[in-house]
Formats: sequence, structure tokens, C-alpha cells
Amino acid sequence: MTSSAPAVRARRRTALAVVLCAGLTAALTACAGEDPDKGTNGVGKLTAAQIDRKARAAADAADAVRLTGKLVSKGGTYTLNMQLSGEGGMGSVTSRHSTFALLRVGDALFLKADAGFWNDEKGDDGSDRAADKLDGKYVKVPENDPAYRQLRGFTEKKTLLGGMLALHGKINKGDRGTVGGVKTVQILGGKGEGGALDVSLRGTPYPLRVARGGGGGTVTLADWGTAFELEPPSEDDTVDYGGELPRSSG
Repeated sequence: MTSSAPAVRARRRTALAVVLCAGLTAALTACAGEDPDKGTNGVGKLTAAQIDRKARAAADAADAVRLTGKLVSKGGTYTLNMQLSGEGGMGSVTSRHSTFALLRVGDALFLKADAGFWNDEKGDDGSDRAADKLDGKYVKVPENDPAYRQLRGFTEKKTLLGGMLALHGKINKGDRGTVGGVKTVQILGGKGEGGALDVSLRGTPYPLRVARGGGGGTVTLADWGTAFELEPPSEDDTVDYGGELPRSSG
């Protein structure tokens, strides 16, 4: 009598293969039909130009934002940690040689740094005395001082973001990714040097990270719309220099 065991085992292997194949096919079909924009704000479905417009509009409408990262320009490389609003800004800026704090409330602009920042390159006695006086104090920057416009630029939300978020050349759509755990879609400037912008796919389509074209630095944008207290420093902590600020090594 011939045993039926081999035939049984063959039927079981065939049945198992059919089950596995069916399961794999179902999984692949599910993946192929999955909507990558499910649960997002839908911005990822738009064209690159539309995403760019929405991100800029969201940035303009926000009351406040925090910027952290590096900006590279002809004037040097600056590391920023700034909170900005329509009324002013506050935070720190680090250049090649020094770090200083900036605070602007309306048109009143204040700068705070240590004595090393204020010492001029010659190190004459007058500079040393001025540096000691200004060390760790908020110095009110006169509006007619040559440095006022440049320093104020670091505290102006509209001005700073206007230049920073600009992509150059024909805008294209990039990859999906995440910034700070938030799903994003990237839009790219043209010719690989036009910059890149990561836009939030959650809630309001805020720009969350910008890589400026031509190696101009990368900045992260966060705390959109989060209010922060903005008040002038106390009189005890302030020095009104009066005329133009002394030269600095910063």
C-alpha cells in the first residue's frame, strides 16, 4: 500500500504558498493605494508655486516666530537665536569674533555685550574705559548711528523673513521629510543653488526650515504665533551712550 504522506505534505505546501502570496499581494495593493497626504493639511498635493505662496502667506500672517541657525553673507557668518514679532525682537547674534544680545521695542534698539566686544583693535585707554562702562549693560543704539540699520535688521520679522524665504529660479517640488517631528514637503529653487524650503504638512503650512541658496546658511523656524514678552530693559541696566557708539571688535 502506497503512503499518502508525501501528497499531503505537497498539498499543505501549495496551500501555504497560496496564503502567503495572497497576503503579500494584499499588502502591496494597500501600500500602492495609500494616500501620502492622509491626515495632513493637504498642501503636499499642491504645485511647488502654490506651496511657496501658502508658506509665505502663513509666515506673513503669524504674529511671532523663533529663528535659530546660521546666515552667511558677504558681511560674514552669523549664528542667530532670535524671537521676532511685528513690534520688535529679542535674542542673540554670534559673529566670528563675538556674541551680543539684541532687544528692540518699537524703534528703540538696545545692544548688550561684554567688554571684549567693545574694546577697539588699538586698545587705547579711552576704549578700555568705555568698554568697562558698557560691559554687560544694554546700550541704546542711536538711530543716527551707522550700525543702527544693520543691527535692527536682525530684529525685523518682515525684513528678515522676506529675504530669507525667497527661493531663486524655477521652483520645483522636492521630497517629503520631517522637521522637529513634523511631516514636511520640500520646495526647491532652480539649478541646485536656489535654496530649499521645508513646509509643514500639519496645521498651518508654516515654513519650518530654510536652506539658503549658494551656501547662505540653514535656519530653523519654530514657535509660529507664540507670543512672548517684549519690554525695554530697566534704567539700571541701560546705558544711553548719546552719540555714535564706540568702535567694537565684534
